[in-house]
Parts: sequence; structure tokens; C-alpha cells
Amino acid sequence: MIRFSTDDIPPEDRFDQWREVRGKSLFGVTIELPPDRRHTFKGSFRAQAVGGAVASEMQASAYRVSRTTADIARIAGHSLCISHQVKGPGMLDTGGGRMQAVRNGDIVICHSDLPYAGVPDSSDDFHYQMLKIPVDDELMLGQPAHDLFATRYMDETTFSRPFRALFNALNAEQGKLIDPVRDVTHMARLAMMARGRLSPGMPEVRAALRSGLCYAAQEIMTQRKHQQKLTPAAVALALGISVRQLHVVFESAELTFSRTLALMRVEEAKRLLLEFPALPVIQVAYACGFDSLATFYRVFNGTYGMSPGDARDAHFRG
Repeated sequence: MIRFSTDDIPPEDRFDQWREVRGKSLFGVTIELPPDRRHTFKGSFRAQAVGGAVASEMQASAYRVSRTTADIARIAGHSLCISHQVKGPGMLDTGGGRMQAVRNGDIVICHSDLPYAGVPDSSDDFHYQMLKIPVDDELMLGQPAHDLFATRYMDETTFSRPFRALFNALNAEQGKLIDPVRDVTHMARLAMMARGRLSPGMPEVRAALRSGLCYAAQEIMTQRKHQQKLTPAAVALALGISVRQLHVVFESAELTFSRTLALMRVEEAKRLLLEFPALPVIQVAYACGFDSLATFYRVFNGTYGMSPGDARDAHFRG
């Protein structure tokens, strides 16, 4: 994990440090900001290796950014880039009359070694995530990626939810990935499908979609795990698939749907037990979605090898 923040740099040096060290040397881009706005500049980013790719996240004051032919010659990436503009809309120019608006929440897919220029809509701060995946012929299933100019991914398709769920999982700072290398491969193939280079009917793309659906299901389960009546049917309905398809989706995961949900609930229960020592065990159990105290004790002991009370005592004994 690499982290960087301008907080520890004198205000008058922050922008120059970000532009030279982080912009040119690390990201391979050219950054521009009017001199009268540089003294208030601030920024932070993190980057981590995941399954052979690099996931990064950046928050900073708004500025113009471009990847010029000189930048590409200096730092070539030969990678597939999937980026998420969390906050900070603007205009993206990839040359040849290709100009498009990038809004909050948009995902953009491109090859790393093609020029572009981005101009923010305002001086507000921006928030940006990117997954950079080195490409080769096997990963791309023989399809070219070197000519993929930056283009917004259109969310109107039925594949949007698994696509975004897989992207979110790979970019999570402390995420729980099923198989990082395989998941990165799946992400690349979904991106190539989104750009029309791979067919949804290909076995490799169908496998990638199942992976994305598994993470999409887990997103729903995380949000609704406190509901005692959260069933496979309810999650399948939210995803627009059948219950049988949902169980097939979990076949590639380490745990079944039921065991995944039970683990989510018991992990949340342990957190509550330790953070709120005065909270009764029975209240913790029901707050986390367990339908009986007996079930909670069985799952907790099976997961941690001790009772909830013993876990709490051990924690506070040091």
C-alpha cells in the first residue's frame, strides 16, 4: 500500500510536489492549475497492488489534467484503465473531435497509452478511483485494447450492477476478494465486453458476470444483513435473477449464500460486542439478523471458538 497526502507539506510547496512527484513521476500526466489557486491546493491518494493490477484512489483540489504524447513516451503503461469519477464532473477530450461530459458516478474505460485532456466543471474538490490492469493477448482473449480511447461506460445495460460491484470489490481498501487474480481477469473481460470487444455469450465473459453478480449479491447482503427474513429469493429478486442462478453464482465463492450471510452477521455481532460492552448479548444477536439466541451462540462459537461473553471478557482483559 502506498499513501501520500499534502497535509505534511508547506502550503506553498503542495501543488509543485503533487505535480512533479505524483503527477509526472507516478501517474505519467501533466497537471495545470492557475498560480493564484496553488496556495490552497490539497490532495491525498492511496494505491495498492491487487491480483497483478493496481487500484488507486485520489481526492484533491480541482485541476486540469492531460496525458500527452510526451507523457506516454516517458511512462508507458500498456494497461487497461477503468476509472470511476466519484465526484467532480468535467469534460474529457481525447482528440479527433471526441469530446464528452463525465458526470459524478461515471465510469470511463480506456487504454493507458492514448492521449486525453480533462477539464473540471468547477473549482470544487474531486474524488477519483482507478483500476489499472496490464494487458496481454491471453487476458484480452485475442482482442485489441491499444486503440481504446477513453469512453464513458453506459449504465443502461443489464450488466451494470455486476460490473460496478466487481469494480468496487477490487478497489476496496480492506476488501475481501474471493480470488484477486481471477477477479482482475474477470474485470478486464467485463470492461472489454462493455467496449464491444468481447461478446456477452462467451464462456469467459459469462464467468466474469457470475463473479460480478456474486459481489453484487454480497453488497445487498451487507446492506440488509440485519433483516432476519433476508432470503436467497429476496436477494435474487433485487439482482433480477432466479434463486437457482443465485446459488450457481455462489458456487465459485468460498462459502455458500447461507454461510456468507451468517459470517457477515457474526462479524458485525463481534464488532458490536467489543465496541459496546454494556449492550446485552441478546440485543446484539437480534440487531445483527439472527432469529434466535441459540443460533447466534452456535454460529459465534463455531466461528471464533468461544462464546460471545468469553470473547468480550478476553478483549477487555487485554
